[in-house]
Amino acid sequence: MLDFLGSFLDRSSLAPHGICLLWRPELIWTHVISDFIIGVAYFSIPVALGVLVTRRRDIAFGWIFWAFAIFILACGTTHFFSIWTLWVPDYAAEALVKAATALVSLGTAVALWPLLPRALALPSPETLRQANAELRARIAERDAALEALEKSNAERDRAEEMLRQTQKMEAIGELTGGVAHDFNNLLGIVIANLERTARLVTDNAPVSRSIGNAMNGAERAASLIQKMLAFARRQPLHPREVDPNQLIGDLSELLRGALKSAADPAVELADC
Repeated sequence: MLDFLGSFLDRSSLAPHGICLLWRPELIWTHVISDFIIGVAYFSIPVALGVLVTRRRDIAFGWIFWAFAIFILACGTTHFFSIWTLWVPDYAAEALVKAATALVSLGTAVALWPLLPRALALPSPETLRQANAELRARIAERDAALEALEKSNAERDRAEEMLRQTQKMEAIGELTGGVAHDFNNLLGIVIANLERTARLVTDNAPVSRSIGNAMNGAERAASLIQKMLAFARRQPLHPREVDPNQLIGDLSELLRGALKSAADPAVELADC
């Protein structure tokens, strides 16, 4: 084995490539410059691929980029050996480099072809743009639906508030009607007794005057009761002409009792 390896690496009986070119400088340096530029480019491409895969770990099938980097690096090495063998007949080392390059290129090709359908199945940038546009459209539709739902909920809340207010007013009306109905019955008894008393004391002027004042108050109270019953919808409304000054004057009597102030409220009425 060692004898075979020694004979394989023996270069004593070999001539460099330059002798084939008759040592013409223009041919030799054309090969040297070309192979050097190709070798430098081949050595720089794996570095760029390595930086790309290292910084973009989200790239699919990143391992295939490393395989390409090794393959391109081996190809660049063969070009540098082409320069070397122009003056040194080290063809055995060049052959070993080319054999390694062949193995790497074969392995890369074998791995690439089964990977091709999966790579073709990846979405293209245009497909991704369309998907993003569709997603943005759906988000806009969702936002519009949420806004419409919020408006609908706000309208429902307002309707519920109005319903609760209506129910409160209805309850107040029911309570007012019940109280007014009972008070109207009591007031009827009071008025009837006042009328009876007035007939009995016709000869006593001061008492008759007091009973008349009481009757006026009772009648105003009866009028107020009728309004309360109308408010409670227990009595139909009968539109008629009224004296606003008289109504305000009646209201001032109620204000005196409600305010409980030492001074009577001042009422300024316009001429009708």
